[in-house]
Order: sequence, then structure tokens, then C-alpha cells
Amino acid sequence: MVYLTRVEHFNAAHRLFNEQWSNEKNVEVFGKCANVNWHGHNYELHVTIKGEPHPETGFIFNAKTLGDLIKDVIVEKVDHKNLNLDVDFMAGKFTSAENFAIGIWNELKPHIAECGAHLHSIKLQETPKIYVEYFG
Repeated sequence: MVYLTRVEHFNAAHRLFNEQWSNEKNVEVFGKCANVNWHGHNYELHVTIKGEPHPETGFIFNAKTLGDLIKDVIVEKVDHKNLNLDVDFMAGKFTSAENFAIGIWNELKPHIAECGAHLHSIKLQETPKIYVEYFG
């Protein structure tokens, strides 16, 4: 089994808050991330697929095609957007990095499968010190 990872970048804003809680409780739990005026991140997205190399190309998936797919399905929807307000696949969901990674997985998986590969993982780096990984 061979694994191929494509990395893309985008910027997005969000706010961590629980509507059931007071502003004070949100600030207590989420700190600056509960800012009523939102906050943003320079995200780094790692999409890893797996498969066996094709005998005619040596590829499990064309890396440029994978990059184009990630840009079309994810980056165009989220780049310079507010995850809480503008992103359809995050509607009604808590916009934690964990939930965002799951949402990205759910958006990409059918497109990757259509092309004959298998989605292995999503790694979403939110800050230089924080990232999440999701393996479906």
C-alpha cells in the first residue's frame, strides 16, 4: 500500500461558542476563541490517500488532479470565509478543528472514491502548535 499526501493552504475565520452558555462561560472555556468579532487561522490541510500504483503511470492518483480536487471541493468553499456563517457543510455544527476535519473528510471522500483511490486521513493544522487528524 502506498500513501500520497497533498498539502493545501487557506485562511478562514470562526468563533468557538456554545449558544446554550452565557458569554462569560464561553470566554471561560474558549478564551480568545470566543471573541464575538470572530478570529481567523492560516490553515494547512494535508489530504492523504492510499492505493496501489497503476502499472501504466506509477501513480496511485495524479497529485495535480488531487490538488485540483481539494481546491474545487474544499478551498473554494472555505478560503477567506467565516466557517460559522458561510460554509454549507459546517452549517449547524460547532466549528472546532475536530469537526472541521470531519466535515472536510465527508466532502472529499466521495470524490476520491470516484477516482478509484481511498481516502486515508485528513490532517488539519490550525496553528503552528495545534493540528487534528481524522481517519474516518
